[in-house]
Amino acid sequence: MRSVLPLRTDPIAASTPTATSWLWVGLWLLPALVVVLVWLPSLSAGFQFDDWNVIVHEPKVHSLAAWWASMPGIRPLLKLSYAAHYAMGPDPIVFRVFNMGIHALSAMLVFWLLQVRGVRAGLTPSHAMLAGLLAALIFAIHPVQTEAVTYISGRSSSLSAFFCLVALWCWVRGDSSGQGSSLPRKRESILWSFASCAAFIAAVACKETALILPLALWLYSADGHAFRRLMPLFALVAVLLLLAASLPRYRDLLDVSLQTRSITENLLTQSRAVLYLAGQLIRPWNMNADPELTVITQVDATSLLLCSGWSVALGAALWNVRRKPIGAFAVLWFLLWLAPTNSLLPRLDPANDRQLYLAMIGPAWWLSVQLIRWAQTRRPLLAMLTIALVLGSLCAATIERNRIYETEVTFWEDTAARNPANARAANNLAMAYAMACRREDALREFDRAISLDPSDFRARINRKFLREGELPGVDEARCGNSVIPAGHPLSRV
Repeated sequence: MRSVLPLRTDPIAASTPTATSWLWVGLWLLPALVVVLVWLPSLSAGFQFDDWNVIVHEPKVHSLAAWWASMPGIRPLLKLSYAAHYAMGPDPIVFRVFNMGIHALSAMLVFWLLQVRGVRAGLTPSHAMLAGLLAALIFAIHPVQTEAVTYISGRSSSLSAFFCLVALWCWVRGDSSGQGSSLPRKRESILWSFASCAAFIAAVACKETALILPLALWLYSADGHAFRRLMPLFALVAVLLLLAASLPRYRDLLDVSLQTRSITENLLTQSRAVLYLAGQLIRPWNMNADPELTVITQVDATSLLLCSGWSVALGAALWNVRRKPIGAFAVLWFLLWLAPTNSLLPRLDPANDRQLYLAMIGPAWWLSVQLIRWAQTRRPLLAMLTIALVLGSLCAATIERNRIYETEVTFWEDTAARNPANARAANNLAMAYAMACRREDALREFDRAISLDPSDFRARINRKFLREGELPGVDEARCGNSVIPAGHPLSRV
């Protein structure tokens, strides 16, 4: 596959109006500014769900010394960030400010990268710039991103993604510098390549899904000959895999994954999970912290149809890489970034919204290119109104979604309402009620969790401890609760 640009054309120079233009600087900063405005109200939210196990009740991230003593371990850079912020104080606002900052920087990088990619795909510089900006804004404010930004434990996705984008940015800069034949240009290219490798290692040290970055770089390059230039990164992947295999914790996680369900069952399940995730991009009011997706254990007509459909979509995208580069890129980018979590290796939860953090860039860019093309060639006023409606709706949905994270009660009330048959959501809502001193509500939800899943012992134990005044996390003195006597209607186990 050949590049759509002449060999000596510099896509960076071609896509940048003027490097010193204040307008250009303002446009580049716009996605970050929008992130701050939309996410600022969420900074007062508390810890949620996995935050308690991963941060609050995890002594290994309560100080830098404790973190160092726990090494070597999995996701070391991610845990270092937790330890550094916990050392400043266990207030969740410290963690959320960092998450918001990372998301803002990522949105700026998305703008730059898509602008350059647009020129490589044959768009005019102005079309590439406007489409890149719109896609970056969609990336910045889509409510699906709340699970990677507002939800503190979602940092594994957003921080790893940030370093992936940095690695991609460095690689593009190095690739552009390498087009010159002079020695200084070649040295500059080598330095950018080393920086890209360093960012790649940092991304993997936050989350292992970043190992597919070399494939993403190859896809972004739109150049079949780029594979040769990426060989050092592919070699680095092999080294990182060997290092991961040497750590017992990674081997244990792999064993647990393979015991969760068979690979065939997982592929059948993921055919629906990926469809669910694709749907989340067009349903901004339907975010769900704990979606209960059915695990498919036998081949049925629906699963076969979906697997065939995704295979056809993949094949069509590969076939049209040169004919329709933007549409092909959107599909391939989306499927590529979902592959580590939504293909072969089973996970306890088939799908989570945060898995879309990087994957959504492809579809967002395709939509943006179409809207800008519409605005430039057909009905500009109607197109601009459509763009304003899309961005306004996403902003409103994200602000509303962020309110859900304010307290554990609001978080789990929303989750339980969206998943009436989810026993885990009912049990966690009961725990939230108990810690908020809403004893009767807690007992009611524990009973509902037991009725939904009689085999789950956790709700039974939690209900028993609450009745006896010994439920961990509940301040009985503050709540003023008393032990329910034997024989009372609520004392049944």
